[in-house]
Amino acid sequence: MKDSVLGLEAIEWLGVHYKTILTTDATKGAMSITDSVSPPNSGPPRHIHHDADETFVMLTGDSEFWLEGERFSRGPGQTVFVPRGKEHTFRIVSDVPSRHLVILTPGGFEGFFAEMAAGQLRIPEDMGQIAEIAARYQLTFTGPPLGADDQEQKQ
Repeated sequence: MKDSVLGLEAIEWLGVHYKTILTTDATKGAMSITDSVSPPNSGPPRHIHHDADETFVMLTGDSEFWLEGERFSRGPGQTVFVPRGKEHTFRIVSDVPSRHLVILTPGGFEGFFAEMAAGQLRIPEDMGQIAEIAARYQLTFTGPPLGADDQEQKQ
């Protein structure tokens, strides 16, 4: 499939474009790297990766992160490390899309995006089905996206 943003082999789900550039298989399970382009004001619900550390390498655009109750911003050239088991989320706050690399160690998570794109599942309408699929990837959703309920996020 040809994606208009990231080219061949990229997928799109909820306006976010994903292209796996280093597969779990290529690293014998050690890690995976996904090149991601997220539109302004987008971001996932709060969640926890139970079995993987997640590192964001910011390439373009600005994002606000929420990690275990702490809010902070990151932009091009900056990184964010989220240890496994830590609740987190982010939102694109710039007027331009954010391109960032998402590194998961160990690997194995890239299939989640493929399943979401294949089903074109929507948030919040399809959260029950999304949660079932997420469980197979050791992912639990724990709350709303950043900005959906700012008062709760600030606590």
